[in-house]
Amino acid sequence: MTASNKLITRDEALEKVRAWQASGKKVVFSNGCFDILHAGHVEYLTEARKLGDVLLIGLNSDASVRRLKGPKRPVCAEADRAFVLSALRMIDAVTLFDEETPEELISILLPDILVKGADWDIEHIAGAGTILANGGKVLTLPLLEGRSTSGIIDKILQRYS
Repeated sequence: MTASNKLITRDEALEKVRAWQASGKKVVFSNGCFDILHAGHVEYLTEARKLGDVLLIGLNSDASVRRLKGPKRPVCAEADRAFVLSALRMIDAVTLFDEETPEELISILLPDILVKGADWDIEHIAGAGTILANGGKVLTLPLLEGRSTSGIIDKILQRYS
């Protein structure tokens, strides 16, 4: 498996965001674990990309996912999750973060638009306050009904245990 040039460091992400913004592009940022990529993820990411000119994804590291979801997660390692996301046409760049939330990453990057799924209230979205205070937008997108990584894991466990 070869590394994609879409997987970038935090410093590279900052350089890219500033360059995109300097050229007049609207930068959309979203984040997540993206463990077992499914149709709901693809639909959500497609719609997120339509909100601006470029889409940057903050991807939870393996350690971050374990702290959030428990010791049995992630199912897919961060390198694999980053590789799969990088292969998606609608995504322009992926950067990892090790914290439980992307708050610090968002406050450094200051994208124009921060987007999450509609299962999040805007006031509970990490980084929302910072984006709004800096003149950006925070938006939520509808989720594809019945699609979730947890649901896929539960279905597998029911079927094969």
